[in-house]
Amino acid sequence: MKLSIIIPVLNASRTLGQTVAALARGHDEIVMVDGGSTDGSVALAEALGARVIAAPRGRGAQLRAGADAAQGDWLLFVHADTILEEGWREAVSRFCAVPENRAKAAAFRFALDDPSLQARRLERMVAWRVRKLGLPYGDQGLLIHRDFYRALGGFEALPLMEDVDLVRRIGRDRLAVLPVSARTSAARWRREGWFRRSARNLLCLSLYFAGVPPHMIKRIYG
Repeated sequence: MKLSIIIPVLNASRTLGQTVAALARGHDEIVMVDGGSTDGSVALAEALGARVIAAPRGRGAQLRAGADAAQGDWLLFVHADTILEEGWREAVSRFCAVPENRAKAAAFRFALDDPSLQARRLERMVAWRVRKLGLPYGDQGLLIHRDFYRALGGFEALPLMEDVDLVRRIGRDRLAVLPVSARTSAARWRREGWFRRSARNLLCLSLYFAGVPPHMIKRIYG
C-alpha cells in the first residue's frame, strides 16, 4: 500500500518536530497543509522532509486540500500536536491488508501527555464516546482509503466540527479503533481548566447535533 499522511498546520512549530519524528519511516509521503503560519512552521516542515502546500485557514479546508494533493492509496490524517505511539505502522498495515476495510475507516485510541487523574478520566470518557457513539475526534487520527473518502465526499471546509461531520457519514459500524494510542498535548486543558474545556467541548458537540451552524459554534469554542 502507499500511505499519505496529512497534517494541517497553523503556528505549530513547538509540537511539529515530535509529531513528525514519531512518523519516521512509516509512510510514503507527508503532506503538511499550512493555513498561514507566522512562527516558522513552514520552514520546519520543509526541513523535516514534508511536502508543504498552502490552503485557506481552517482545519476542514486544510484537510480537504491535503487529501486532494496526496498521492497515496490510503490517507492518514493527523493533528500537528498528536504523537502516534510505537507500533502504529504495524496496526495501520494490518488494517489496510484486509480488503473489506477499503470501505471502512479507523482511528487510534485517545491519550494525553499528562500524568494527572483528570487526564485518565478524560481518556475513559473519550473511549466511552467512541465505543457507544462512534465519534472519535480528529486528535485520534483518521485512516481511510482514498476511494472510500471520495465516495463520502471528504472533509467539508467547515470552521469547526469537520471531524464529527465526516465520521458521522462513515457511521459507527464502519469505524474501527486501532490498538495503538494517539497521544495529544494536554496544554489546552491545563491552560483553560479540565472541567471548563471538557464542558465547552460537550456544549459545542450538543449544539452541532441540535443543528446550530458550525460558524456560530466556533464563537463559543474560541
